[in-house]
Amino acid sequence: MATTKKYWKSTAQLDDSNEIVKNLEQNEFASPIPSDEFLGNDEAMESSSTSRRDFLKYVGFSTAAASLAACEGPVIYSVPYVNQPEQIIPGMANYYATTIANGYDFASILVKTREGRPIKIESNKDAMYRGHANARVHASVLSLYDNNRLKTPMIKGVESNWEEFDKQVANQLTSLNGKELVVLSQTFASPSMNKIFSQLKGKYSNVRVVTYDAVGEEAALAAFEARYGSRALADYDFIDAETIVSIGADFVGDWQGGG
Repeated sequence: MATTKKYWKSTAQLDDSNEIVKNLEQNEFASPIPSDEFLGNDEAMESSSTSRRDFLKYVGFSTAAASLAACEGPVIYSVPYVNQPEQIIPGMANYYATTIANGYDFASILVKTREGRPIKIESNKDAMYRGHANARVHASVLSLYDNNRLKTPMIKGVESNWEEFDKQVANQLTSLNGKELVVLSQTFASPSMNKIFSQLKGKYSNVRVVTYDAVGEEAALAAFEARYGSRALADYDFIDAETIVSIGADFVGDWQGGG
């Protein structure tokens, strides 16, 4: 669709009596482009490493590309549901209560969705245990739209399927012949994950689980143990606090998995 909007490049164009503006409107370029001198000079073209045919080819491609870029974007038509789900109303958001656990980041959360697509994560204030969604929890929705995520298991850099992957892992575990198997893992606050590790150890007696975090909380754990006698990580509730003094602790962000 053609547009009738007019754009000004400077305030001088608002003055109809401006001679410079009149000259620019009549002649866009201050001096004509000497195309004939270049294209019509056979000796100059023959001495050039670029032939006239190649030059015209490039000019034609540039003109076509510029013309295509100047065109307005295509019209995208929305296709309605054949059988629309009852819980989905176009333009109306749905909220789902769930939980998240990633290392020491754990919280009861609400996931806001539109037409089945998660778009926002926030704390579930009605949950019995809140856990407060911190900065990392809020940003976790972006990982759902990460095109670099693995879609299938990889075996030596080649895409595979879960059946083949499980088969090869089982064969490798069986062929260890009593040699120690070390499973390197991050910290999990999930009882389900701990149960999986226990089942793995029950089936293979030579399994040892090693926990390592790129950003650990060793100092906080040691301080809590020195003060209270048990190795744990405190979860502070600042709701009723009037004044908070922080020294190197981003409690508003993701300090100790809280927020």
